[in-house]
Amino acid sequence: MRVLKILLVAVLLAAPIMSAAGPNDIPGSADWYLHVDLKQMKSEEAGKPLYDWLRDEAFDDVKNDAGIDIEQEIDSLTAFSITGEGPVIVVAGNFSTETRDKIMAIIAAEGDITPLEASGRKYYRLGDDDGNINYSEGDLDISLDSLEDGGWISMDVKDKILITGTQERMKALLANKGRIPGPGGNKGTILVLTAEKTLLQAGLNTAKLEDDGDDDLDSKILRNTEQVAFLLAVAKDKLAIEAELITTEADMAESLASVARGLISLVSFDDSMDAEAVAVLQSTKIEAKGNSLSLSLAVDPNLVVRTIGN
Repeated sequence: MRVLKILLVAVLLAAPIMSAAGPNDIPGSADWYLHVDLKQMKSEEAGKPLYDWLRDEAFDDVKNDAGIDIEQEIDSLTAFSITGEGPVIVVAGNFSTETRDKIMAIIAAEGDITPLEASGRKYYRLGDDDGNINYSEGDLDISLDSLEDGGWISMDVKDKILITGTQERMKALLANKGRIPGPGGNKGTILVLTAEKTLLQAGLNTAKLEDDGDDDLDSKILRNTEQVAFLLAVAKDKLAIEAELITTEADMAESLASVARGLISLVSFDDSMDAEAVAVLQSTKIEAKGNSLSLSLAVDPNLVVRTIGN
């Protein structure tokens, strides 16, 4: 089960790595992106087991500790990062007055409640000049240090909360009513996989990663790829999992395909794996075309939950 679990966890939790995101919903210059559609997940029969697992493992804790009901308030989340700008986060949903008041309390404690304005909408400074947010009140404890020189937040776009690492990006988002400008068809933009009923999308521009010098399999794979993208979607009564890697050279795509087939063959003989997991692994479609390697499989949603829960 270990290989299947690694694959599923990598897809489900693929961010350090938010209708569905398409190629025009993520800037082409992004280093990484993540889109999670909770509304779609809980509305689809195949997505409900996974949604229930998330509720038990995370949502209830957030509700108990912070008083924020993710089930009732958050529909989707989109996040990405651009070199030199830091992260951008767009949360969509129906936010209660209580949640908005809590966010304002955090701004007051770890920012500046003096409102700024762009395109007729208010936004605020968030965090100190080092980008640190450390807020503690009762059971609520928030610590964030990924905004580099501090960040900016707005709740003035209908049904959205916007967080950016730069003031320029916040102004651009507010001018576009919270919609993320896409790449506009630019060549070499970050890879985004799409489907009709998308639950999760994630991608990483691995060409921008620094070589860590490690010699393990993961490091070797990343060292020979330029982009990686993941997709989790509903396909009838199953969850469709797809991954695509763009390699540095065409020969490398075929080599990695051979490695993937070999690993699946080896773990299929693991006595500790149940028959259903073996069947899923053996049904994995692996295709190398040019410098692109794609992997896809369809999984029973209950098997997904059992796998990530073990």
